[in-house]
Amino acid sequence: MPHIQIYTTGFCPYCTMAKNLFKQKGICEWEEIRIDLDPERRVEMMTKTGRRTVPQIFIGDTHIGGFDDLNALNRTGGLDNFLQ
Repeated sequence: MPHIQIYTTGFCPYCTMAKNLFKQKGICEWEEIRIDLDPERRVEMMTKTGRRTVPQIFIGDTHIGGFDDLNALNRTGGLDNFLQ
């Protein structure tokens, strides 16, 4: 299984939905980076993604995007390919 990294905040409903989607796929382990607790990691996220919003999701070295991107990938069946 590839490494999953999710930039989140503690009060983001989309972050929760992204984590729940991974759980539905049987994935229960990921690296969660709380940018609300570590402002330096927010800068890191923005540099890596060019985006300011959370969640920002990486599977392996691939930037998936936010929850809407993750959900769209799941609906087309592409998420399963990333999770193999």
